[in-house]
Amino acid sequence: MAPESSTRPLLAMENDDRVPVLLPLSSSSGASSGAQGLTSTQTKDVHAATWLPDELLQLFQLAGPMILVSLLQFLITVVSLMFVGHLGELELSGSSIASTFAVVTGPNIMMGMACAVETLCGQAYGAKEYRLTGIFLQRAVFVLTLVGIPISIVWWNMAPILKLMGQDPAISDVAQEYSRYLVPILFAYAFLQPMVKFLQTQSVVNAMAVFSVITLIVHALLCYLLIYPLGVGFRGAAIANGISQWLNVLFLVLYIKFSPSCKKTWRGLSMEAVEDIYPFLQIAVPSAIMFCLKFCCFNSLVLISGLLPNPQLETSTLAICLSILGIMYSMPFGLSAAVSTLVSNKVGAGLPFEAKAAVNLTVTLALIEGCTLAILLISMRDVFPYLFSSDADVVKYVSSMVPFVASIAIMDTLQTTLCGVARGCGWQNVGAYISLCAYYVIGIPMALLMAFYFHLHGYGLWIGMNCGMVTQAFLLSWITLRLDWQKVADDAAELVSEAKSLWKTRIL
Repeated sequence: MAPESSTRPLLAMENDDRVPVLLPLSSSSGASSGAQGLTSTQTKDVHAATWLPDELLQLFQLAGPMILVSLLQFLITVVSLMFVGHLGELELSGSSIASTFAVVTGPNIMMGMACAVETLCGQAYGAKEYRLTGIFLQRAVFVLTLVGIPISIVWWNMAPILKLMGQDPAISDVAQEYSRYLVPILFAYAFLQPMVKFLQTQSVVNAMAVFSVITLIVHALLCYLLIYPLGVGFRGAAIANGISQWLNVLFLVLYIKFSPSCKKTWRGLSMEAVEDIYPFLQIAVPSAIMFCLKFCCFNSLVLISGLLPNPQLETSTLAICLSILGIMYSMPFGLSAAVSTLVSNKVGAGLPFEAKAAVNLTVTLALIEGCTLAILLISMRDVFPYLFSSDADVVKYVSSMVPFVASIAIMDTLQTTLCGVARGCGWQNVGAYISLCAYYVIGIPMALLMAFYFHLHGYGLWIGMNCGMVTQAFLLSWITLRLDWQKVADDAAELVSEAKSLWKTRIL
């Protein structure tokens, strides 16, 4: 036994008496004759060798377009602020604060709750319960639209909230006006994010990337036309944002309705979508908490940096570093989306050990990706700060922060990928507790301690966030390593079975 275990491939299964999940389960004569004369270990080596390239290709085919979708969605806000920035300091400040406040209280919540669709649709699709995926999509849109109503009221009355937080009254008034024109994007996200997850779980991702490219181009043109020739001013950027997001929604609605790719999963509207909401919320609420806690934590650093000595330098530097991380986040987001789809599909199909093998492969790629991004950042630490500022002090300070940002990039890639595993398995509630512990028990207190008590200022903030990131990555890794994959598959089968038993479709 010793020689066999020493030569076992990385992705081999643990029990030698179990049929290897990477082998075809059918026992054709050709397969039998081809396997004759091979030991158990040699057979696993052969099938791992044939499975690995296919799985890598599937990962890249999923992750690549999703990276592009994430990046282009992020760039819509960036393009808006770029145009507003040429109108004046007050307009830029107000629009920036409104955008930050809006993202934290709106799209982030929508994106987090939509992650429930990854679990539900992914497992239903893997179990070949295709019509259920369409029901889950409609249910998500219905719930997120309701969630958008109270959030829109908060956006409409943003100025008093910002003034209560100590923001400048003039900036707060501009932010409120800008946020009121942003309200349409809130309800666009209620449709957009569930549809993105719906298509993602079916590995239909190339169309989304194409639509995102078109949306960004249209958005840039609309910003220019509304702000300059039509003279709408800074409000034009918010209006353009809403039009662009709804255009993307229209693209996806038409694609889901008429594309052959969705013929099995979209069967029309059903009243079942507005029934049995509670099980959806049981997954959606922890998903939103897990997703939002991290981003709220990082955005709180901006407010904390304003309390440090030389707040203008500290805040500018932190904003630049966060922008860099925001752009880089698109990379691990793609892997996270890919592994979530693979895991949910495989456990839904009753293939738990194939899901485990896919996780092993994806985590390995995540570590390689994180280290590559960190090396790239450090090697260009004296170059890329000039893309954001020409101030010598800011550039020098950003350059000195890069090692801390690079270390966060590694941990962020790992934990974001593992969050995808959590969504695929459906244990978002555990992920929510981990995020709460990592960022609000470890990260922020450590950041405050280092920044103010030990007088490390901005460096202290990044040290604290590194501690939070390491904690989250460690806990997620530990739980993933200890997962009972057979139980995960059994739970997925039970979830789909319960949804199917309650299914009383009434086509409108």
